[in-house]
Amino acid sequence: MSNQSTGAEAMVRLLEGHGVRHIFGLCGDTSLPFYDALARLDHGMTHILSRDERHAAYMADAYARVTGKPGICEGPSGGGATYILPGLVEANESSVPIMAITTDVATTSAGRFPLTELDQDALMRPLTKWNGVIPSAQLLPRMVRRAFREMTSSRPGSTHLGLPFDVQKDPVAEDDIWSDDRFGSYPALPSAPAPDDVERVLDTLLTARRPVIICGGGVVLAGACDALAEFAETLGIPVCTTVSGQGALAESHPLCVGVVGSNGGLPATRQLVDEADCVFFIGCRAGSVTTERWSSPAKGATILHLDNDPAVIGACYPTKAAIVADAGMALVDLSLALEDRTFTKLNGEERVIKVKKAKWAAFNALTGSNDAPILPERVIADLRAALPDDAIICADPGTPCPYFSAWYDWPKAGRQFLTNRAHGALGWALGACIGAQIGRPNAKVICAMGDGSFGMSVGELETVKRLGLPITFIVFSNSVFGWIKAGQKTGFDERYYSVDFTRTDHRAVAEAYGLKAWTVEAAEDLSATLAKAIAHDGPTLVDVIAQPLQDAAAPVSEWVS
Repeated sequence: MSNQSTGAEAMVRLLEGHGVRHIFGLCGDTSLPFYDALARLDHGMTHILSRDERHAAYMADAYARVTGKPGICEGPSGGGATYILPGLVEANESSVPIMAITTDVATTSAGRFPLTELDQDALMRPLTKWNGVIPSAQLLPRMVRRAFREMTSSRPGSTHLGLPFDVQKDPVAEDDIWSDDRFGSYPALPSAPAPDDVERVLDTLLTARRPVIICGGGVVLAGACDALAEFAETLGIPVCTTVSGQGALAESHPLCVGVVGSNGGLPATRQLVDEADCVFFIGCRAGSVTTERWSSPAKGATILHLDNDPAVIGACYPTKAAIVADAGMALVDLSLALEDRTFTKLNGEERVIKVKKAKWAAFNALTGSNDAPILPERVIADLRAALPDDAIICADPGTPCPYFSAWYDWPKAGRQFLTNRAHGALGWALGACIGAQIGRPNAKVICAMGDGSFGMSVGELETVKRLGLPITFIVFSNSVFGWIKAGQKTGFDERYYSVDFTRTDHRAVAEAYGLKAWTVEAAEDLSATLAKAIAHDGPTLVDVIAQPLQDAAAPVSEWVS
């Protein structure tokens, strides 16, 4: 064996050594040495060819969310680097570990106006957790290892490596090509809480009469669902979630309230939070959506906070006590510390029953409607009845997100609902569902999108068909950018401007890509059609002619009069 490998070969071996099994990406001229190394070497990894780099990053994002392993995406220089960036931004702000490798022009060409030259380091720096363009093959191994450490430890996030053409071809010493498999999953090296902080949080929590827990995505990302359930059950505290935090506690659990906030929250769930004298945020930034622009919890409530990022503590509310640590380790320590305390278990279940009764009354009044266009509530109810308990749903912003957040009652804890809540770009779900299906191949995966999102991502249907993925796509077809039109209705005196577009025959488009597809206009036909689509052994699409958001009773607080 030669005592040297090329930079491209070293990159492949370092990815393999960190436990990578799937890479999502798109080819380009500057990537030829890297692709050749992937083709020649025996590494056990599968490359998933996407139709653009943006969706490669979305695939990596969802893959990471459902597997507990970092997602890897790649693309070429120039436009490839700019296209991949939206996925890095979303993953980073959602605390999801993905790494993008974008190849680049040769370092020897820099400043001589080569085709596709741009400053990748400056482009990626403000929008990733860690980023670097590899200046030489000798530095490649340590920069790859750094990228894995950064994206999987502390608060996970996105990283980027620029890989110049000549660096891919230059030699790397064999003894420097080694990996640390501790950083091949996340959270890596989780931090334990300080004992004094645990005691201070309990001192405050045990004096509260109406406490509430609000969980963000950090609980699910940390694998802390069981620890949360034990802690909440011991004290009898109601548990609310953010949209990203769904799955922190099964919604069938007697202490689970469901989603709170302006997207998917309801008057009954807000009332529970506003009546709380103590709110304990766990793995949650307490941002604008969760708190309805910081108007809920009500002023005067005592705030406690647990997060692995010290920057979020006290950023939005005065905080009486806080723990900076991994959510799972902290919740275990909180439960252990309770064993030495004397306290009276609260009546949280009674409070939750009252909220859920009011919450579901509004929904159940609409689920049997045969109105046309079809009500979104009818779609949610019929889909829930048709799907197995371990199904995964990837939902785009617009119509799908608030309806699934409010009304799809997840029967199990864990990551089953995926949506992009950091920046909310339309078109995320189609790429995400591919990553989710590859990461969890035995699950039934649903992709729910509006027709606006469909138009931004339709090309990836070819990827789905090529791979034979049995994903079912649900399109809420209403010929409008409905979220914006609803905002124009409620906030701008119904001055509708530049939000309506012509209807697409999504069934015909899907069939052109080779999918089995249906159009449903009558609510009476919906249940049977969904059952056929879900049972089919290949990719399917159901085009639902749906009520537009500006006419709907959507669970979005700013539209409620």
